[in-house]
Amino acid sequence: MKNVTDEANDLVHKTVDTSNKIVKSVSGEGGLVGKTADASSNVIKKVSDTGNDAINKTVDTTSKATKGIKQKLFSRKKKDE
Repeated sequence: MKNVTDEANDLVHKTVDTSNKIVKSVSGEGGLVGKTADASSNVIKKVSDTGNDAINKTVDTTSKATKGIKQKLFSRKKKDE
C-alpha cells in the first residue's frame, strides 16, 4: 500500500510540474500567471504529500496493531494447548 501511495504522489508531483511548465511556456516565466501557477503547484504538491503521509501512517499503525493482535492470539493458543 505504501508503495502505491508513494507512486501516486510522485505521479501527482510530475503532472503538476509538467502542467506548470506548459503554463509558463505559454504565459512567460516571470509574469503574474507564472507566479500564480507556481503557487498553485506548491499547494497541490503539499496536499498530495499530506495525504500520502496520512496513508503511510495509517498503514504503519494498522500493521503494528495487526502484529500485536496476531501475537496475542497465537500466544494464547500455545498456553491453552
